[in-house]
Amino acid sequence: MKKRSLADWLDYQQRIHPRSIELGLERVAEVWRRMGELRPAPIVITVGGTNGKGSTVAFLEAMLAVDGKRTGAYTSPHLLRYNERVRVAGADVGDAALVDAFERIEAARAEIALTYFEFGTLAALWIFVQSGIDIALLEVGLGGRLDAVNIIDADATAVTSIDLDHQDWLGNDRDSIGREKAGIFRAGRPAIIGADEPPQGLLDEADRIGADVLRAGSDFRVLRGESGWQWRSAGTLVDLPWPSLVAPCQIDNAAAAIMALHALRDRLGWNPRALVDGVRDARIAARLQRLPIPGQAEVIVDVAHNPQAARVLAQWLASNPAAGHTLAVFGALDDKDVAGIVAPLQSQVDAWLLAALDSLSPRGLAAAPLQARVHAAVPSVAASTHGDPRAALAAARSQARPGDRIVAFGSFYVAAEVLAAMDARG
Repeated sequence: MKKRSLADWLDYQQRIHPRSIELGLERVAEVWRRMGELRPAPIVITVGGTNGKGSTVAFLEAMLAVDGKRTGAYTSPHLLRYNERVRVAGADVGDAALVDAFERIEAARAEIALTYFEFGTLAALWIFVQSGIDIALLEVGLGGRLDAVNIIDADATAVTSIDLDHQDWLGNDRDSIGREKAGIFRAGRPAIIGADEPPQGLLDEADRIGADVLRAGSDFRVLRGESGWQWRSAGTLVDLPWPSLVAPCQIDNAAAAIMALHALRDRLGWNPRALVDGVRDARIAARLQRLPIPGQAEVIVDVAHNPQAARVLAQWLASNPAAGHTLAVFGALDDKDVAGIVAPLQSQVDAWLLAALDSLSPRGLAAAPLQARVHAAVPSVAASTHGDPRAALAAARSQARPGDRIVAFGSFYVAAEVLAAMDARG
């Protein structure tokens, strides 16, 4: 029998489970038990939240690398290649490692059904076991309590910002969502809360669990200056540069990452120089990623796909006005709050180019319903429709003039397609 390629495995995983999402730990935990239930690394940090999870992992990864630690990082979703989801020592793993992991999972699961995401989570854990890493960094996919990464008891956890998203799965208010996200906390272990105003549900659940809570604004603080910022906790102070990740919220994400390392300093050591270099050097694609093109409109790509992320994007655009006009390439999934995403940006965008996503995802909004939702939220907005993000980008670039800018956002699918199109054009 011909050995399956990575593409074959991914297609197979998407076909064998009737649902793309099925929260719960029993099935995935049982398969991991059959695979040996090994610890993926001596130290594990798990990161949850509505927005900022991937950036916080990127800060941790960069700071630990400077300190000489061998890391494994599991994040999702990917943008251009599935391999982006699993990194060892800062590099995406190869196809062979993923295929080997999938083969082992398939042999172990037997009659147990797994989703695409659960396959990926188990593959990352298996690869980390085989790679001899010092520390595993696990990003929660959806929620926390019932997310597949929660089969691993983390040594420290961090929850970033919390806002409304995935309400069909997590609840219709911040308290309910906060309780679900607090499910990654463990009794007696550091639980970093990275937002200044977390929902009470998160705090109540942390207290019920008995986690060692470390809160932004009280247990650790950020002080912004003219040329940089300071991180403070008890008697410890670190002077830090501005992150290369430019959104204002990235300082909060970096601060939460530093607090996690400080909480584990007895096991990891404490290296302020590594914190400085890591904050400066951390990179992650499609987070206000600027693609300047000499003589043409700049393209900015961001994965803002919920109201909170849209407000951050709007704040940055307002603080960094374009010389000319701002054109938005926007697409969304059906379960997203389109009105809540569009409303904060209406005063920052001069023209909307709406990209259908139904050809890219079963959950993607087609052009007509997307336009209807946008017009319901902002009746006066000028919005053209296009068959997919690449077509919308091409139309935007044909309309834009030097000094204008194109902002592509609304979904990871939009970001991925725009980045791929820009890469193809050099």
